Amino acid sequence: VQLQASGGGLVQAGGSLRLSCAASGRTFSTYRMGWFRQAPGKEREFVAAIGRGGSTYYADSVKGRFTLSRDNAKNTVYLQMNSLKPEDTAVYYCAASLAGWGLALEYDYWGQGTQVTVSS
Repeated sequence: VQLQASGGGLVQAGGSLRLSCAASGRTFSTYRMGWFRQAPGKEREFVAAIGRGGSTYYADSVKGRFTLSRDNAKNTVYLQMNSLKPEDTAVYYCAASLAGWGLALEYDYWGQGTQVTVSS
């Protein structure tokens, strides 16, 4: 599975962005998909994940502000990010896993990352 993340950019605090992650291959629907982020000098952290049937799981820091969805017909997941805060600034990575949820080591495939910068 190859993953291509897009949609990052510069936005003011309180604004919104939508990240997309397009996957290659015909087995997309069998994977759980996750988003992680890494800020400079910090470890990669879990943001959100979505199961094969659409169930979702969010980090407490983004719950209520971010929404993760998937379109299996388009092999794409979308991370809608609202009410963005400066502390959301990071490189965002999408990832695919057959069995993982919130741990980076559980994910088998990773996209290249897209930068999100939130100005105050």
